[in-house]
Amino acid sequence: MNEQLISFNALSQRDKRSLLFHLLYAAESYEYQTSIESLVDNLNRGFDFDIPMDSELVATATAIIEQRDTLDEQYKPLLTNWRFDRLGVPTKLILRYAIWELLNTNTAHTVIINEAIELAKSFGEKDSYKFINGILDEMIKKLPQKP
Repeated sequence: MNEQLISFNALSQRDKRSLLFHLLYAAESYEYQTSIESLVDNLNRGFDFDIPMDSELVATATAIIEQRDTLDEQYKPLLTNWRFDRLGVPTKLILRYAIWELLNTNTAHTVIINEAIELAKSFGEKDSYKFINGILDEMIKKLPQKP
């Protein structure tokens, strides 16, 4: 077994987004009954990571988990001809993450959408990236313009 840890600080932003998606997916899989600390510990031990508990990644995952119902309510009105309960878990998680970023960071909207599309291509259902792109485009139109 390789005992060399993968340095969290050496990861690209895209790799960190992927890790965050995995944390959100794990939390969903355990029906939010397992602590974020336990999930991070499992990732660290199982994949030789060194994700610090005080990292922005853990803080973001915690915020998204705590706000998941509110985040879902942000995009539910945009689901024309779709029922929320028919969305796949990866699609819901990617939308939550992207909407959280739109509302809570200064990251350019185009970057957020592009990264959400890449997550969907990697982890989402077939062609879910097109659906996510459309929902996020509509969401951006409804956001107040930043100065």
